[in-house]
Parts: sequence; C-alpha cells; structure tokens
Amino acid sequence: MSVMGDSKFIAWAAQRGGYGPNLTVVDKVPSDMLHLVDAHWYQFAPMNPLWHGILGFVIGILGVISVIGNGMVIYIFSSTKTLRTPSNLLVVNLAFSDFLMMIAMSPAMVINCYYETWVLGPLMCELYGMAGSLFGCGSIWTMTFIALDRYNVIVKGLSAQPLTKKTAMLRILLIWMMATGWTIAPLFGWNRYVPEGNMTACGTDYLTKNWLSRSYILVYAMFVYFTPLCTIIYSYWFIVQAVAAHEKSMREQAKKMNVASLRTSEAAQTSAECKLAKIALMTIALWFFAWTPYLVTNFTGIFEGGKISPLATIWCSLFAKANAVYNPIVYGISHPKYRQVLLKKFPSLMCATESDDSISTASAVTNVTTDEKPATA
Repeated sequence: MSVMGDSKFIAWAAQRGGYGPNLTVVDKVPSDMLHLVDAHWYQFAPMNPLWHGILGFVIGILGVISVIGNGMVIYIFSSTKTLRTPSNLLVVNLAFSDFLMMIAMSPAMVINCYYETWVLGPLMCELYGMAGSLFGCGSIWTMTFIALDRYNVIVKGLSAQPLTKKTAMLRILLIWMMATGWTIAPLFGWNRYVPEGNMTACGTDYLTKNWLSRSYILVYAMFVYFTPLCTIIYSYWFIVQAVAAHEKSMREQAKKMNVASLRTSEAAQTSAECKLAKIALMTIALWFFAWTPYLVTNFTGIFEGGKISPLATIWCSLFAKANAVYNPIVYGISHPKYRQVLLKKFPSLMCATESDDSISTASAVTNVTTDEKPATA
C-alpha cells in the first residue's frame, strides 16, 4: 500500500500546507456544526495553519490589552468624583461594551484557532455571534451619542440643552435596547448566526440567498453602519467649523488688543481647531477602518459581487475587535483629567506628558461661544 494513501500522511500533508484536491476548509468542522456551514465554503482548501496561529495570537494579545485598557477607563471614570459627569457616562458605557466584547469573544476565538475550527458547538456559535452583534452595536451607537453630545455643546453653545445624568442614562438604555433588538432578531428567523469562512468565529449569515435573510443585512447596515457613520461625520464637520470660527474671532480680538494671542504661549503653538480636526479625523478614520471590512464582506455575500475566501473573513474579525483596543485611547487617555488621575493611580503606565488642553476630547463640554477658559468635565 502506498504511503500517499495513508490517512496519517494526508493529515501530515494538510498540516504542512500540501493540501490535496479533496480536502476543504470544512473537513475539521464537527458533525453537529455542519448544518450551519454554507455550501460556499466547501470549494476552499484548508487554510494554512500559520494563519490560524497568527490570528489566535493577535486576538489573544488584543483581548488582554482591551480588557486592561477598558477596565482602567471604567475604574478611573467611576471612582473619580470629578470625572463622574453625564457626558463621561457615555465614555464609561463605551468602555464597558468593549470590555465585555473582548471578554466574550477573545478566549473563544483563541481556543478555536488552536483547533483550527469551531469546536464549541452550535449553541456557543449562536451566543458568540450574538455577543459580537450586541456589543458591536452598543459600541457603535455609544460613539454616535458621544459625537452628538459634543455637537450639542460645542456647536450650539449656550443655547444647547445641557446633558443631565438622567438624559445620559436614558440614552444608554436606548443604546442597549436597540442593540438587543438587532441581536435577537436572527433567533426568530430573520437571518441566523453561522460559522464564518475561517471556521473559528461565528457571525450573521450573508450567503443565504433568500431575501428575508438578505433584508436583515441591508436594514442592519443602514441602522448600525450608515446612519451612525453619517451622524459622526456630520457632528465633527460642524464641530471643527465652530471651533475654527471661534479661533478666528480670538485672533481678531487679539489684534484689536495689540497682543500676540489671548492664549498662553504654549497653547498658542497648536491652535484648537487643528487639534480638534486631528481628533475628528482619527475618530472617523478608526471607526471606518474597524467596521467597513465587515460591511464589504456582507454586501459581497448578499449581492454575489465576488468570491469571499476564508482568509478574507479573518480581517473582518481582526479589524472589528481592534476597535475595542484603541477606543480607550481615543476616548479615555485623550481626556486631560483622565490622564491626570491615571498618572496618580498608575504612574508606571503614564507614557504621555500632561498638557494644558483647551478642549476635552472625551467629555466634550467645551463651550466655544463663551469666554476662553479650560474645559471642564
């Protein structure tokens, strides 16, 4: 008997990347999961084990960093009286959502990457997909309400209705009600949760061809991608314009008073509109890079616009979960008062020097229509 036909040789060849024509990415999937796997994936050879190793390692590192980073944001904002403001409740909610996302998803993906397929069973596949939908939607809409809060205070100025703790809590409740609604819809037949192409993660089904399933992806994309993205872009566009107009009036006032600037020499080196424009650009760009790969993959699936490979689905998982890592940096560490408390409680983790920021990028309670003074949270 030839060694080429031996089962041990076939297994060895698969591990070494020498895949035969009859081996597919589905071969390692447990029998109780096969009913969830779309026929589309049977045409692909198994992924190189190196990719599973890289994905598992990266997701594991991202999980540790995210849990620590978001945990610190929750702890510092919740335990510091001066930071417990209505606006910062939204920042805490964002950190809470990202914290739970990585707690729920990172260990499961690391385990499955080790086995190179989904080994946790159909129920855990559904729960994993639900967790991704729930916490992803929660994070997206929290970032949207943070942008709206900044727009309300900075653009509207004194005419703005101040955010109260009651209003902030109502918004947080609304966020989780919307997220829960989108999460449980697939359990009642509007789409479903299935293994993704790399077979180590689960998500919504974008390969089923009936329009009931497709309609979920379309409506979900409208309310959980396009609407939040347009709202965030709209808010920051007018925020930057408002701050730029305020800076211009400050410079004109300085000329009338025959002084170089109404700010301190340190603050004058970097104009407020430049700093805010950078923050706005970073916020929008990171948001776009995190969630667009999933949108492109889902739309490619429902519109049959191209051939989705198992390797392509890895990048969707990676970019979306990375969002939970840099959110604490964008919304937490960029907050001046947060950095001050961080320096006091965790001096060894402080990697940035303190500066006299004229705009708080997290709480967004700067009023550009009033006197020039440091922002308060």
